[in-house]
Amino acid sequence: MGIFSHMLRAVIMACGLAATTATAALAAARPEPAAAVSPGAAPAEPFGLATAAVAAGALNDKWQQLRRKLDDERVQLALCDGDRDNCASDAALRFLAIVDSARRRDGRARLGEINRAINLALRPMSDFAQYGEIDVWTSPLVTFAHGAGDCEDYAIAKLMALSLAGIAAEDLRLVIMRDTFHGGDHAVAAVRLDGRWLMLDNTRMAMVEDVHVKNYRPLFAIDQSSVVQYFDVPMLASTTGGPGPAPAGLPAEPGLIAAPE
Repeated sequence: MGIFSHMLRAVIMACGLAATTATAALAAARPEPAAAVSPGAAPAEPFGLATAAVAAGALNDKWQQLRRKLDDERVQLALCDGDRDNCASDAALRFLAIVDSARRRDGRARLGEINRAINLALRPMSDFAQYGEIDVWTSPLVTFAHGAGDCEDYAIAKLMALSLAGIAAEDLRLVIMRDTFHGGDHAVAAVRLDGRWLMLDNTRMAMVEDVHVKNYRPLFAIDQSSVVQYFDVPMLASTTGGPGPAPAGLPAEPGLIAAPE
């Protein structure tokens, strides 16, 4: 338990330094009110809350730059997938092995396999420790080549793996949330299954539905082409007003995604 607790704290610290870019983007964003989704409408985005499109700003620029890298890596992965024996990228082969395993499963088991395998394949490490910079978003093959990353690197790799495993793009999101206890920002992959959004988090193996997320405030949801900002968002907290219970077998760290009640 002591070793796992130490690793979990490393995960949280790895994501804490990434808070500045998302926070700055939140302050600088100028969403168009006409793009807002009524809270009572169907949950097109995780959490089913009101959102507005973000057409410019630091976060949007960062995502658009990353999209170009993801497109390049899709080509590289497709080439390696078609000719494994001559694939020169060990990172691509290891990544494709995870996709292969997921393809052999269906439904929730497919999503869980990707969440588990990528959590185990990478080590939590902050961007500053790796690159000497505060907030660097890396593409999956770069992350797998290093064997380490912070929360958004895990999430981005999961989104690519889910896509290659057959999950439709409209059912995938990168979600950035504010940890209201630690004060940092946290990124997870979100996938829609049977009309419900599941969070694939690098801090735990179990997937949690958005309605059961505790002690986080969602800031942004990002799909393949655009960024939306949540607004007028209450803290996602337990009904008692305090942190939700820690999952069984995990240390009681405040601010984690709590188990379903």
